[in-house]
Amino acid sequence: MFRTALRNVLAHKARLLMTVLAVMLGVAFVSGTLIFTDTLGNAFRNQSAKSYKDIAVGATVWDTRGDGDSAPDGAPGSESGSDSESDSASDSASGKGSPGASQKTVDRIAALDGVASVTSRVNGFAGVGDPKGKLIGNGWSNTGSNFAPGKDGKDPAYDFTEGSGPAEAGQVALDKDTAARGEYKVGEKVRVATNGPVKEYTLSGIFTTEDGAVNAGGSLVLFTENVAQKLFLEPGYFSELAVTAKPGASHDKIRAEMVKLLPEGADVETGEQRASAQAKDIEQGLSGLNQMLLAFAGIALFVGVFLISNTFTMLVAQRTKELALLRAVGASRRQIKRSVLIEAAVVGVIASAIGFVIGLCLAIGLRSAMGLLDAKVPAGPLVISPTAIIAAFTVGVLITVLAAWLPARRAAKIPPVAAMSSVHAVATTKSLVVRNSIGGVLGLIGAAVIVLGATADNDGGYIIAAGAFLTMIAVIVLIPLLSRPVIALVRPLLTSAFGVSGKLASLNAVRNPRRTGATASALAIGLTLVTTLTVVAVTVGTAIDKSTSDHIRADYRVSMAGYGDLDPSALEALRKAPGVSAVSPQQMTSFESKGEYYNATAVAAGDVEKVFNIITVSGSMDSLSRNEIAVTEDLAKTNGWKPGDTVPAEFGDGKTQDLKIGAVFKEIDFLGRMLTSTELADAHTVKPYITEIWVKMDGGATSAHEQALVDALGKNPAISINNIEGIKNEFSGIINTMLNILYGLLAMALIIAVLGVVNTLAMSVFERQQEIGMLRAIGLDRTKVKRMIRLEAVVISLFGAVIGVALGTFLGWAIGRFISESIPNYALVIPWDRIALFMLLAGVVGVLASLWPARSAAKLNMLTAIKTE
Repeated sequence: MFRTALRNVLAHKARLLMTVLAVMLGVAFVSGTLIFTDTLGNAFRNQSAKSYKDIAVGATVWDTRGDGDSAPDGAPGSESGSDSESDSASDSASGKGSPGASQKTVDRIAALDGVASVTSRVNGFAGVGDPKGKLIGNGWSNTGSNFAPGKDGKDPAYDFTEGSGPAEAGQVALDKDTAARGEYKVGEKVRVATNGPVKEYTLSGIFTTEDGAVNAGGSLVLFTENVAQKLFLEPGYFSELAVTAKPGASHDKIRAEMVKLLPEGADVETGEQRASAQAKDIEQGLSGLNQMLLAFAGIALFVGVFLISNTFTMLVAQRTKELALLRAVGASRRQIKRSVLIEAAVVGVIASAIGFVIGLCLAIGLRSAMGLLDAKVPAGPLVISPTAIIAAFTVGVLITVLAAWLPARRAAKIPPVAAMSSVHAVATTKSLVVRNSIGGVLGLIGAAVIVLGATADNDGGYIIAAGAFLTMIAVIVLIPLLSRPVIALVRPLLTSAFGVSGKLASLNAVRNPRRTGATASALAIGLTLVTTLTVVAVTVGTAIDKSTSDHIRADYRVSMAGYGDLDPSALEALRKAPGVSAVSPQQMTSFESKGEYYNATAVAAGDVEKVFNIITVSGSMDSLSRNEIAVTEDLAKTNGWKPGDTVPAEFGDGKTQDLKIGAVFKEIDFLGRMLTSTELADAHTVKPYITEIWVKMDGGATSAHEQALVDALGKNPAISINNIEGIKNEFSGIINTMLNILYGLLAMALIIAVLGVVNTLAMSVFERQQEIGMLRAIGLDRTKVKRMIRLEAVVISLFGAVIGVALGTFLGWAIGRFISESIPNYALVIPWDRIALFMLLAGVVGVLASLWPARSAAKLNMLTAIKTE
């Protein structure tokens, strides 16, 4: 039986090739994903270990000024306790909290037993423009730090390829890649943007580094120590410490002593702990990419199941006499079943081996692609783990064998006598009734669960997902039953448009409903997923566009790259720019009231109503100028507040104040739930934290006005200026990226669907050779035969598309209904244009899939075909 199974594999190479292709695609994504993420993880872990190789203990000291949670560096009550002097007077201008580790603390750490040296750094945002004035890097990974030379004049973290580190206040050094992208040479002027005004520095040197920000595709600017402290923190303070130990010294002991000397809340870890933590962060960062790529593999394999099952069903049907003969000469049902499964296992092994090799190439390609996208990947070997190999072959073989199990079971049930008479095992009425009954019950339960999830409060997403799974299974079970009425609806159209070819195509499409259903399922699954997300994305995008148009009166939004904060000088510069009629910042502040913490947005009293369309429910927004606060309608309702009430507040600087509620307004997406004036916030803040600035211009948004703002901000490459259309495009860009990924999944389903339709049509042509010969004999020419096969393919493809679009639209409504409360102006939008495109693609799939079967059918010799049994 084993030899028989191998011979059958070789005898049906063309038919099994399509199964190999389907399994191969899924295995390629599984193995490629695992190899790629293992390789990346290993490279980053090695880089991390290298970065911390010489560091015994590392410390990050947070700027806690104004948060009310920490005592000053060395003050009583902190972990330093009596082990250090009280520097509270110099630690913080507000008298509470610490800006970082003071030089005195660094000196104490350097004097600890076992400490060889301490490298002190201060870090912050610093960006460099390219020759066109555009920011190099992505914002969040553009960093600045201080050059910290040792006794030998070298900084161990950086290797200079040209020049040297900055020695004067007007000098900076750049990493090698940033200097290359900006075309900067040593001695030239470099415009550097920080949170403050952009400034020009002389380039003193170019270096290489293992710094994580640079390896993430960002940039690194080195300043002198004094300049970096003034820019990012406060003179005399540091935010990062790297301690090297003397030979034989205990790293844990040094760490314990450092904890006593540093401000409360400082993050102090040994070098080994930091390397391990960074490796764990790397794994978590790669998990999202890993899951996305495995989703591609999952879709491919899930859709491929129908193709594999269809293939083996057709092979069993073709070999009815052969299997019956085996039964007649003594083969048992178990042996017949086993022979089919052995065939499947052999096909699975071959497909897995090819898929694994393609996956290896895919991993290499993805790694190269990251380099082309300016995402740096550390050098390292390609990692092929046993897990990747085992997973690839297990998935490939297991999926193939499971998909072939039902056809094998049907093959074993064929009675020898009936099979010898060429009477195929037709599904019994009982089996069809049972199947349709199960499908109907699952469909009703699934639909009910989806509706329940749409109206749920918290766990609606999970409930909808469960309902979607049940409904999709129900559709797969019921799709043969659905094929007859759905295709019957288009039969008159096909007949009137294409005559006999159209009528025959529609009849042939439902000749074997199970096969048609299994073929259409591939497209149905892909289109269900894509239609669901398209409906949700388009609806959310429309709601955001409407919300932007309804709520924003400003012409421009000014923000910092990498979601950083803007320096207060930017606010003053914009107010002085020509053509500006109103300017209001979004400045973050907070306070505690009766055990609850509240975040508030500080705005410019008077101007905020000119840049936002604020609808006042009660009170007056003019009250902001009197240092009163305004709250949203839902926040007021939750706390029972109304205009005139007072809220006791304790700010981060320790001061208390009774805040009077002056107005209640309707919630706006772009503002917080509580508003206060910038004057009130500044009275309790060391440095304002401004996330955005909204600007209204006389005469609206024009290129001249935008240039005026750019000039007012000193042509700062790190500051972005967006008009309303730019803000809308920013949101739609995120949505479109998500959709493009999903369209990739659809492409995967389409490729496998093409193979499935080819398989189905090829089998249909094989079974109908005599019928096609008769049609040719009575006058149906080759052109009409080709047309008949093509129309049959298009009908099957469009049938699957209709099912997928219908189910996807229903799921899109349910998800939208669930999230509608969190999205103002939400109203269901059906993207008819995109749905029409999906249907068109389904039709194209049918035409492409029919090319080979239609050509084979047209080339049949009519006399030979008529004689075929």
